[in-house]
Amino acid sequence: MKATTAALPSGAGWVYELKWDGMRAIVESTAGSVRLWSANGKEATMSFPELAELGGTLAHLDVVLDGEIVALDPAGNPSFERLQHRMHVVSPTDAARRAETVPVALVLFDVLRVGEHDTTGLPWRDRRTLLESLADELPAGVELARVYDDGPALLEAARQQGLEGVMAKRADAPYAVGRRSPSWVKVKVVRRQELVIGGWADGQGNREGRLGALLVGHYERDATADPADPPLLRYAGRVGTGFSDEALDLLGRKLAPLAITTCPFTPGPPRERTWDAHWVRPELVAEIGYGNWTGEGILRHPVYFGLRTDVDPLRVVREP
Repeated sequence: MKATTAALPSGAGWVYELKWDGMRAIVESTAGSVRLWSANGKEATMSFPELAELGGTLAHLDVVLDGEIVALDPAGNPSFERLQHRMHVVSPTDAARRAETVPVALVLFDVLRVGEHDTTGLPWRDRRTLLESLADELPAGVELARVYDDGPALLEAARQQGLEGVMAKRADAPYAVGRRSPSWVKVKVVRRQELVIGGWADGQGNREGRLGALLVGHYERDATADPADPPLLRYAGRVGTGFSDEALDLLGRKLAPLAITTCPFTPGPPRERTWDAHWVRPELVAEIGYGNWTGEGILRHPVYFGLRTDVDPLRVVREP
C-alpha cells in the first residue's frame, strides 16, 4: 500500500505515525526463517543478515508484516544516508562486515497475514490490534511504530527534530495492496521526491573524469494518448550536489552498464542543459531533496540523497 502526498488531514478517524526515513520492507516469517522484500518485489534478505537471523526468534510466528528498515545516526534519528551503506550490498561477506559498522533496526507498522488468514481486508484499527498482540514476542532490534492522535503536534515535533515527516492513516480503511490510496497521507517536513535517472553529465574541477550531475525525471501520461500506451518520462532537471565520494563510485558502477545512445526523456531537454549528457536506460530511482518546482516543471535547488532500490521506476510520478 502506498501513500498519497497532501496537506495533513485532521478530524475523527485519522491516526498518525512518524514517517521513517528508511527502506520499506515486507517481512515474511515462516517455518523458522525470515525473508525481506522491497516495495518493488525484490528480495533484500542478503543485504541485512542481522534481520535474517531473526528467523530463530520468530520461528513460532507465521506472519507477513509491513515496515521500514532504518539506520540510526549518532543522535538516534533515522538516516537514509547511512542506510545507503547497506541497501546495495549483495556479497554475504560484505553485508556481514557492514552490519557491524552500520547496524539497522526494523520498525513494523502493519500486518498483512497471520497464519492462513489474509488480514488486508480488515480496517487499520483491527490490523493494529493484531500487530500489538505480537509486540511482546518481538526480539531486540524490532519495534512497533508508535501511534499518535495529534497530527499537527507530531508534525511540529518532526520539524524540530529534523525528521522526515508524518504519516496520517484512516483507522477504518483496509490495506490497499499494490495501490496508492488517499487513506494513507504522507506529509514531509523537507520536500523530497523520488525521480528516475535518465542520464548523467560530466564532472569538472575535482570531479573531472567522474559524474558531475544526474539528469532526472518522472513519468506522466499524455492526456491525448491511447490509455494502453506507456507513460512518458518527463525531464525534471539536473542534480549536481549531495554526492559523497562513495556515492559517486556507486553511481558510476550502476550507470555504466545502462548506457544508451538516445535520450529517454519526452520531449528531450534543452540542448544547452544536455550538451555533455550521457544517456542511460531509466532503471534507477534516486531520492532527491529540492526547494520547489519551476513553472516549466524543473526542480529548484535539488540535492541528491541516495538511490532507492525499493521503488519501481514506472511508478515514479511528480508529487504535489
